[in-house]
Amino acid sequence: MGYTIDKVMTGAFDEVEAKVREALSEAGFGVLTEINVSATMKAKLDKDMPRYKILGACNPKLAYEAIGVAPRIGAMLPCNVVLREVEDGIEVSAVDPVASMLAVENDDLIEVASQVRQMLADVVAKL
Repeated sequence: MGYTIDKVMTGAFDEVEAKVREALSEAGFGVLTEINVSATMKAKLDKDMPRYKILGACNPKLAYEAIGVAPRIGAMLPCNVVLREVEDGIEVSAVDPVASMLAVENDDLIEVASQVRQMLADVVAKL
């Protein structure tokens, strides 16, 4: 089983990021966190790398449900969406929440994760 839902897009990084943010918002996700990995690596290690950004996306309703059935699940939230420069364009990779939640033996949680997986798959497909 893979652990991400992926799509490679063409266009400028910032334009792709704007489309991803818009698609997430339309699907009921907010971006709670943002990590500019390439800038951090440059600042901390003086290493250059292709653009790489992590967006921490959250659907509040489903996050609330997940916390209700598995209170420590917050350690695995939010759902990360990665944008990274690759040879053919910008790869967008959303975490597969079902794959990431398999370590938690809770059928109710897998049900919520399945809903989130479908929503994220729809977002990526829409891009």
